[in-house]
Amino acid sequence: MEAARPRVEMDNIQVSPEIIIMGMIAGFLALRLYSVLGRRAKHEEEVIQGRIDPVPGTPRTHQEPRKADALPQQQKLRELPVVPPAVERGLHDIAAVDRRFDAPAFIDGARHAYRMILEAFWRGDKDELASLVDRDVYENFAGEIDARIAAGETVENRLVRIEEVSISDASYDAPMARITVRFVADIAALTRDKDGTAIAGSLDDALVTRDLWTFSRNVTATAPDWLLDETDEA
Repeated sequence: MEAARPRVEMDNIQVSPEIIIMGMIAGFLALRLYSVLGRRAKHEEEVIQGRIDPVPGTPRTHQEPRKADALPQQQKLRELPVVPPAVERGLHDIAAVDRRFDAPAFIDGARHAYRMILEAFWRGDKDELASLVDRDVYENFAGEIDARIAAGETVENRLVRIEEVSISDASYDAPMARITVRFVADIAALTRDKDGTAIAGSLDDALVTRDLWTFSRNVTATAPDWLLDETDEA
């Protein structure tokens, strides 16, 4: 048999006006909280303009990019020195088809490539040049290295410092992206003959050199490497 539950006599309980008022206030606050949370929930469920969610089962790679995804690239472009509008459009065109493209990182990479290519050329290292330049540029460099060897000459050039690295042109012509970089550098150059006698230049005096190097990349290729495909004097 169940234990008898205690009975509460309600008839004689008196409720004070203060309790009634406090109860009304609590009820009012509860309604206000509910209304605020309800509006907040509806706001959070609104569709964000510019965002297109994929159809269920569709890979995310097929959805349109969010506007927020483009912001980091725009911010990176703003980190560059001021460039002409045509160059800025070219950089935007490249970034639109190559999500891995990072303009400030490209500038840093071009600075390193400039040093690596020059030093490989001065050493006569054809293997390293082959990995950094395209076929036409490689053939020109290799021809000069062969001529130097045939004459018994050696060079002791030294890149003292790179004063300036800036983008002077950028374009995209599917599937190739091309960026021309202007380098201003101080180079000390010394050439010796087969007997080791200095015949040109000096390591004591650095000369200001201005070059225009154009790098290219097939954006459909899996490799992220840019290759030097043209050289000129600035």
